[in-house]
Amino acid sequence: MSAHVISPRHQVGVLFALLVLTALTVGVSFLDLAGRWHIAAGLGIAVAKATLVVLFFMHVIQSSAATRAVIVVAVFWLVAVLFALTLTDYTTREAILVVPGH
Repeated sequence: MSAHVISPRHQVGVLFALLVLTALTVGVSFLDLAGRWHIAAGLGIAVAKATLVVLFFMHVIQSSAATRAVIVVAVFWLVAVLFALTLTDYTTREAILVVPGH
């Protein structure tokens, strides 16, 4: 089994991208954004950084199809099941008008 090695040039490129995204995170924190745009911008940047780390430093970009399938299922479980159920609970809390005992 031959080991796949990411070239130092790619590693430096990913490092530079992570540093730029970190600086962007700090820059966005100083902006006066309306509403919940700070949260959306911060989460968007965090997802981009996490994707770079997973793809390059965890070697998923060069992994087998089985490993990629496990990652896709894990992301589906996180987004579709956990976030969807949490948001469903959060959005239906006002639907119960009378709480017995209160």
